[in-house]
Amino acid sequence: MARADDDWMRHALALAERARREDDEIPVGAIIVDASGSLIAEGWNRNIAEHDPSAHAEIVAMRRAGQAVGNHRLLGCTLYVTLEPCAMCAMAMVHARLARVVYGAADPKTGAAGSVFDLLGDARHNHRVAVSGGVLGEQAGAMLTAYFRGKRGKPAAVR
Repeated sequence: MARADDDWMRHALALAERARREDDEIPVGAIIVDASGSLIAEGWNRNIAEHDPSAHAEIVAMRRAGQAVGNHRLLGCTLYVTLEPCAMCAMAMVHARLARVVYGAADPKTGAAGSVFDLLGDARHNHRVAVSGGVLGEQAGAMLTAYFRGKRGKPAAVR
């Protein structure tokens, strides 16, 4: 599964780059793969462009996946996202009954998949989502850091 996770995360990273390049959005990309391993939906941050605080990459992808499968439940599906989900997105994932979430960079400020909160695995919910974090996390984190450094007018970090 690790090889497939890397491959799907590369796809999500490409979407994150599109968010930055095409829409000047925070570079976060997300895709949803069904139980058979087929891509059913993708999305990237749209909250600035659409003036919608809920239009995070994960929400965009889940909306499109729901349309694709004709159901608000995304049973057996895996969501790949370049940044650890926030609380809003994590709870939408629980309600959608996703099987699994794979994320890239951890979010030490608002992460809700184990960094700050653990909403996806909370035993008080009637559904728990399996989580794999840190998949291509350095690449995802570097993309986010470069974006915010650019917004603040700071030079790119030298490695």
